[in-house]
Amino acid sequence: MLDMGMTIGGRQVAGQESFAVMNPATGEVIGNIANASLDDLDRAVNAAKAAYPAWSALPDADRQKVINTLADALEARAGDLAELLTRENGKPLGGIGSHFELGGAVVWTRSTAALDMPVKVLQDTDEGRIELHRKSLGVVGSILPWNWPVIIAIWHIMPALRAGNTVVVKPSPFTPLSTMLAVQIMNEILPAGVLNVVTSDDQSASIGAAMAQHPDIRKIVFTGSTATGEKVMQSAATTMKRLTLELGGNDAGIILPDVDPKAIAEGLFWGAFINTGQTCAAMKRMYVHEDIHDAVVEEFVNVAKNMPMGNGMDDGVLMGPLTTPFQHEKVAHLVEAAAQDGTVQMGGTSGDGQFHETTIVTDLADDHPLVTEEQFGPAVPVLRYRDVEDALERANASDAGLGGSIWTNDMDKAKSLALRMECGSVWINKHGALQPNAPFGGVKKSGLGVEFGDEGLMENTDIQVIHQ
Repeated sequence: MLDMGMTIGGRQVAGQESFAVMNPATGEVIGNIANASLDDLDRAVNAAKAAYPAWSALPDADRQKVINTLADALEARAGDLAELLTRENGKPLGGIGSHFELGGAVVWTRSTAALDMPVKVLQDTDEGRIELHRKSLGVVGSILPWNWPVIIAIWHIMPALRAGNTVVVKPSPFTPLSTMLAVQIMNEILPAGVLNVVTSDDQSASIGAAMAQHPDIRKIVFTGSTATGEKVMQSAATTMKRLTLELGGNDAGIILPDVDPKAIAEGLFWGAFINTGQTCAAMKRMYVHEDIHDAVVEEFVNVAKNMPMGNGMDDGVLMGPLTTPFQHEKVAHLVEAAAQDGTVQMGGTSGDGQFHETTIVTDLADDHPLVTEEQFGPAVPVLRYRDVEDALERANASDAGLGGSIWTNDMDKAKSLALRMECGSVWINKHGALQPNAPFGGVKKSGLGVEFGDEGLMENTDIQVIHQ
């Protein structure tokens, strides 16, 4: 069992209290973690604030070099990080699991290192020269979720560092271990105080709320539920913090009648059930034309039946448990209600511990909770439609707007429909395929701002315009 402390100012710091971290597949305690106080948070912010002048003054090329070195270090320890991630989160080591996540973390780190922030010349005439400069903010606070704890930490940390900021990270209390180890690895390279981590059980002290209100944190990056994102936004208002909020989604996929059901079935499965459905940009609702509805459901079920679920440390497992007890309870409740009102084509039963069977439900009304709420687990409703305009209207009816997808052999029609979907990203014949060079963010209640690429990097800066 691990006993891990926080990283503050380049040193390992024990809390006055600790809390336990459980393996969701087995229920065993795998670690005791330092439980931060508000004083610990102040020490972390002060360390980041003290490190900021030197880090922000570092020549741009030198910061690029350091971040590439961080990628090398994370890649060298990817095996250790992946095993720890599986033990605390439950996702399998193989497939689209922990090794996949660590590989993505390294790729995103290298991609972020390669980004530039050139001076933009807005005018250079006899009347004068006007330049737009991008300047770092100061201390950036990162509040992480439990579903992809390492790669989302990288999504938060690396653009902030690349832009010249220093960082204080707060992992989820359910999955702090892999993030803490990653921060320790990076602190072997970074100057003391540039990257700090505080850990909290979210009960004894409201560290997340205190970060959002902290006067010396200039920006908060938060990934998580819309309800919590709203609270972060409210708390940040008094200090006029910059915000990037990647919040909940209820992504719709629209399947047109010209597709081959068998050919798209595996893509539909992973679009909906990647990370056992615990992904903001997973497909949460599936609208299928009535002409192929039954055939798509049949092929979808056939694929799902061959995706083994179990302890992620075991060979061959592709689906894990639900990471938190709350999420397990929520999914079980939604599926129980769906089984009464619709037709369960597969699954429908809550398993031992925090496992829940992969579940596919048809014949639900549009106002059913499994359709309107973000289930965030291995259960998806398949909804029938006759007219594509009707499907589009139903897909857009949600107050979430993170991602969506169109499935068809007609690329012109796909693009036309995609442009009418009310969401930040639309994929054609796939779902949820994120890339480091493609900005990602939500509209409506799915968030504020974007991550990735040049646009994501610039969100870690202030603009200063110089008139000559």
